[in-house]
Amino acid sequence: MPSRVPDRFSTGRHAGVLVPLFSISSRRSWGIGEIPDLVPLSKWLESAGFDFVQFLPLNEMQEGQSSPYSALSAMAFDPVFIAMEDVDEFVVAGGDDGLGAEDRAALERVRTASRVDYSVVRSLKGRALRRAFAWFADNLWGTGDRRDRSLRAFEERERWWLDDFGLFRALHDEHKGRHWRDWEPGIRDRDPSALAAARERLEWQIRYHAYLQWVADEQWQRARMESAPVGVFGDFPFMVSGHSADVWARQHEFDLDSSVGTPPDAFSATGQDWGLPAYRWDVVAASDYAWLRDRTRRSAELYDGFRIDHLIGFYRTYVRRSDGTAQFVPADEVAQRAQGERLLSIFGEGGASLIGEDLGTVPDFLRVSLAERGIPGMKVMRWERNWHAAGHPFHDVTSYPEVSVATSGTHDTETMSEWWDNADLHERQAVLALPTLRDSGLLAEASFSDRTRDVLLEALFASGSRLLILPLQDVIGWRDRINTPALVSDENWTWRLPGPVEGLMTDAGALERAGFLRALSTRLGRSGP
Repeated sequence: MPSRVPDRFSTGRHAGVLVPLFSISSRRSWGIGEIPDLVPLSKWLESAGFDFVQFLPLNEMQEGQSSPYSALSAMAFDPVFIAMEDVDEFVVAGGDDGLGAEDRAALERVRTASRVDYSVVRSLKGRALRRAFAWFADNLWGTGDRRDRSLRAFEERERWWLDDFGLFRALHDEHKGRHWRDWEPGIRDRDPSALAAARERLEWQIRYHAYLQWVADEQWQRARMESAPVGVFGDFPFMVSGHSADVWARQHEFDLDSSVGTPPDAFSATGQDWGLPAYRWDVVAASDYAWLRDRTRRSAELYDGFRIDHLIGFYRTYVRRSDGTAQFVPADEVAQRAQGERLLSIFGEGGASLIGEDLGTVPDFLRVSLAERGIPGMKVMRWERNWHAAGHPFHDVTSYPEVSVATSGTHDTETMSEWWDNADLHERQAVLALPTLRDSGLLAEASFSDRTRDVLLEALFASGSRLLILPLQDVIGWRDRINTPALVSDENWTWRLPGPVEGLMTDAGALERAGFLRALSTRLGRSGP
């Protein structure tokens, strides 16, 4: 793993790009962005003056799911991101040539598809990975070979999370994906004798899932080293799925009959119900927040920094009870602030840079709390307005506080081009009244264009924020969304670059973008690599 420069992103001015790993597939990828694809992306980012990339969560999702915010584990990589071409055992077992005719045809289809087909990709890789593990088990297990020693060292080093995950994952397969609450009582309730019997019965299944995590870890470490000096930010989800290794292993810390979400607000008359179990904060506190400390440790080992998703939920969680009632927990502001600030201090213990996702309807004390601790919150340009003044003027981007993150949007918003074209005339006029845009020559009546894109990007680069994070779509001017919240669709979480990621270093348009962006970064004091 590349050594982290202390507080690398806590001083100076930086610019990065937000893009899901699943979106940046290369020519050799199996229909989805893979861990080594970070390397060609980083070369283009470096040429464009960016010094980090922010990914969405990379944790393993359940079959049939595509949202990275509902995972089987808070710790484990999703094997769907493993690059088969870099798995030694797959290569020596025949590689692509060892695939059957149907699998080769399916592989060609997903490689040329415009979007990620998770079902087909997961099935293909599942069969290929099992073949690779079978070769390892037959030829290397227990031999003392370099790779055998490496796997055993990984298992020992990561035992603190891998033991529970490996057993859960094997049981998940044995029960054909059924929720752990529907498993037989001994396993469901974690009776020690039942767990011991399961470990013996499922020994090779457990080893298989440890093997996958080891392979993913090896590829991640290599990609991080080869991507330097470009850094990597991760995402720290508020929760994982109720059907997860973490909740199964720590059942007493969660209210399994309640769920978390958001209260009614101006955007939703009913609020949101995410269907995720609620923390029992009193029990979690009694353990000195052990699981959240473990998650922090894992994130700090994998990333230079991470964004804390739904930060307000760590201060106060909106809990929907089974009886139809709902309330914030803790209930009063003093307790909420004390809890949130305690957790912020824990999140910072690993040494990674932190970003607080403080968007939506949040109490004033949240941003005060972040400012007092020097943790940057988010400044989404389209929402940064004085809502109490006539005409709702936009805040001057150069007045954004240094300790903040300027951005054009998030993984949940429409792209910058869509926003502009959907904005009414008054909103566009208000944008163009900003000091940095007043003399741009843009016309509020005009549709989004390359000129609109570049003027808005220049304003964001000029912001007072120490960190700038731009969705890759906005950097280029694409209109494709990553996700539309609350929409169940085959389109969500499946967007791929229109071409292989290596093409960014040869495509004329991408090279023009890199030159333009590096010039902006240099002129406006953003420190590229």
